[in-house]
Amino acid sequence: MRYKDYTWPYNPEIYTVENRRRVAVYKVPFGGCVFQELGGTYRVLRGEGEFSGPEAYDQFRQLEAVFQEGGPGQLVHPVWNVQRAYFVSLNVTERPLPDYVRYSFEFWEDPGGYDGGLTESDDGGALFRPEAPTAGAGGGNRAVHIVKKGDTLWGIARQYGAALTELIAANPQIKNPNLIYPGNEVILP
Repeated sequence: MRYKDYTWPYNPEIYTVENRRRVAVYKVPFGGCVFQELGGTYRVLRGEGEFSGPEAYDQFRQLEAVFQEGGPGQLVHPVWNVQRAYFVSLNVTERPLPDYVRYSFEFWEDPGGYDGGLTESDDGGALFRPEAPTAGAGGGNRAVHIVKKGDTLWGIARQYGAALTELIAANPQIKNPNLIYPGNEVILP
């Protein structure tokens, strides 16, 4: 799992996803209530984990530093879609020991994060690079995306209108699709 520039050394043990809808309740005179849907749904992502070993408390401090930064960031989980989320809660759930810290966390999804909420920058993008001909294929130019901070394969696929599975298949050099780094080249299908 990754949030902003912090990558968990191993995924948290417990991870729950709660879907919420914004609704208001108005009391009607002489009994009853009226419900009004205020629009929009969002998810609350909670989890619990532990750090153990001689670096346990240092790992927690690094995670706490990311929490202190504030503002939204990309939350990448091996199972769930990439989210733009706010890190709203981080707690130590039992007495920390020098080599063991148990913690809990909570993220709130920003449902507008990929629909106009992000701004485009000029520090990366699609490039066309000449590629040597390969057996069974003609030579020519291939579109390449240079990864910048905050990019994910899912986001790149969406940006270029490609299916995530096609993007992964076109990039066998990427061993773990959940881990790409600034400066990596991603070949576009």
